Amino acid sequence: MSNFMDKMAVVIEEHLTPIAGKIGQQRYVISIRDGFIAALPFMIVGSFMLVFIFPPFSKETTWGFAQAWLSFSARHRDMLMLPFNLSMGVMTLFISVGVASSLARHYKLDPVTTGLLSLMSFLLVAAPYKDGQISTQYMAGQGIFTALIVAIYATEVYAFLKRHHVTIRLPEQVPPGVSRSFEILIPVLAVIFTLYPLNLILQSTTGMILPEAIMSALKPLVSASDTLPAILLSVFICQILWFAGVHGSLIVTGIMNPFWMANLSANQVALAAGAAIPHIYTQGFWDHYLLIGGVGSTLPLAFLLIRSREAHLRTIGKLGVIPGMFNINEPILFGAPIVMNPIFFLPFVFIPMINAVIAYVATSINLVPRVVSLTAWTTPAPIGASWATNWAITPVFMCFFCMFTAGLMYWPFLKAYEKQLLDQEAVRLAEQQAAKKSSESPRHSGKPATI
Repeated sequence: MSNFMDKMAVVIEEHLTPIAGKIGQQRYVISIRDGFIAALPFMIVGSFMLVFIFPPFSKETTWGFAQAWLSFSARHRDMLMLPFNLSMGVMTLFISVGVASSLARHYKLDPVTTGLLSLMSFLLVAAPYKDGQISTQYMAGQGIFTALIVAIYATEVYAFLKRHHVTIRLPEQVPPGVSRSFEILIPVLAVIFTLYPLNLILQSTTGMILPEAIMSALKPLVSASDTLPAILLSVFICQILWFAGVHGSLIVTGIMNPFWMANLSANQVALAAGAAIPHIYTQGFWDHYLLIGGVGSTLPLAFLLIRSREAHLRTIGKLGVIPGMFNINEPILFGAPIVMNPIFFLPFVFIPMINAVIAYVATSINLVPRVVSLTAWTTPAPIGASWATNWAITPVFMCFFCMFTAGLMYWPFLKAYEKQLLDQEAVRLAEQQAAKKSSESPRHSGKPATI
């Protein structure tokens, strides 16, 4: 088994790590990731409003406080929904600007100007104007893939035209702000004269505007992203990359974020309509059931390390517990270490996958409610799981159960690693004592040297 693990580590280091490194440095992956990170504060605050709008009480409750809260929410629903509608409800606007601004820095373009160009491009194809009103139908989850595609397209057009000097250049004496305004005039025209006719042609031939057509084309992929195989595959890739020392979370979340946000948006629409919540796999599911304490679900391992007989592991456990509660586990990953440590390969990779199966089954049979709110990834798992499901209590028990199973599965591998370190320490002490005795023994017999 040890030889197999060593060979697996070599394969990962020599073949997977270079590929993952290239993907992680891919400019579109980085831009999408940065775009979602930029929009995250607005979406978290908007999602938090759902807690006040839809309090976790039954309509048949007899508790006076709960009845008053439900009554207040029902009377002022439109007013309370405004912060949500102008944050989570228009998240594609923030994402579009964020993605384009990040990609602009790669091409050394002005991020603000490029972000505004992307925003205009998205509104051009995804915000139909009728009877003096702009439709917001595609500004939430339904338009997220359009926002990503249009942001990349608009930035690439701007970069292409500037690279080939197809811009209006003013003398150096002109202030930079004015110069940038004129520089982007031709890119704006280029985007309008390509995207808008495409949208009109698509609408006249299929009856669908661009975001509707994109969602229709991606519908099978979006549906597949909410299945157990998709969950297991994304977790497996993340864990394998992390084991190789590559930040797998950034790569996987950069790819999965559009699907997670589309699923979360659909869940929130269903919650507002009083319908059944449709989707399981969202960021809250990923953060609070699969990666408790960080990648590999290492928070239970941190508690086990505190009671280790080996001094180094005890120290790492003490250093890792508090950050692990907030899903930061680099002290354990690189201090124990787990990264490229063959002994921990099996539990590190497969514990989150086993917990994924447990949580998915429990959610699919409605033993645990589905996620309806976006939480920060640093939120401690039991609190975050309850918050994400509109303060339900069963997700808390689900988190503790996943922690228990993780700790149970880490235990034998930790004991094997602990024994290995203790044996190495014993050999090292024996060698030091032997060397000390050798240095203290008389170097001469006391007899005079013979010449």
